[in-house]
Amino acid sequence: MNEENQELNPNPGESTDTKGRGFNYNTQRPKLTMKEYGRNIQKIADYIAGLEDREKRTKYAYTLVELMRQINPNMRDSQDTQNKLWDDLYIMSGFEIDVESPFPMPAKDKLGKRPKMLGYNTHRLHFKHYGRNIELLVEKALEEEAIEDQLGAVVYVAKLMKGFYASWNKDNIDDETVLGHIEKIAGKPLKPDLRERIVQDKLLDTQKERGKNHHNNNRNKGGRKNDNRKRRN
Repeated sequence: MNEENQELNPNPGESTDTKGRGFNYNTQRPKLTMKEYGRNIQKIADYIAGLEDREKRTKYAYTLVELMRQINPNMRDSQDTQNKLWDDLYIMSGFEIDVESPFPMPAKDKLGKRPKMLGYNTHRLHFKHYGRNIELLVEKALEEEAIEDQLGAVVYVAKLMKGFYASWNKDNIDDETVLGHIEKIAGKPLKPDLRERIVQDKLLDTQKERGKNHHNNNRNKGGRKNDNRKRRN
């Protein structure tokens, strides 16, 4: 029985059916180097690498690179894309293809190297919804020596913080709270006169809040006038 199977299947590594016809499974084929291009592109690359005529190899290589680009239509037609396609061709050929390429052959020792580990930021944020940049802005604002410059910088940063807080918590934050957050980030209290001016002059009110307050004031004035008229009548 074993001798009969050997006669029907001259390649022992290849599966056969009852009639002796061979089945070539992917698991029995050579491993693909660049799976995104498929086995047919790999076969063409191997064929081109085996051609004896260098001029012919170069001509076919340019045609293959264009075909590789068409297989990946999302690739932009740029110099970087062309460079990548030629690098992929070199890799698929096992760095053995010898052609007149517009780009040098990539270094074989760099293939498969793991990228360097990125260092994580170890800075501890006081408030995550503000982020590190806000903390840097707070530090920069309080470095201003002139009181008016410091006032303008603190007001600008505080308004940003109110916007970030509203986006993160879906709620508004009052002026006293946001000033308290600035002091916590800075690790020191604001100058008393600076804080007093911000609160009394309502420098942190947005245009929307000012319009709302103006509307409420007008309603209150209108209500008082109506009450006075009723009393006179």
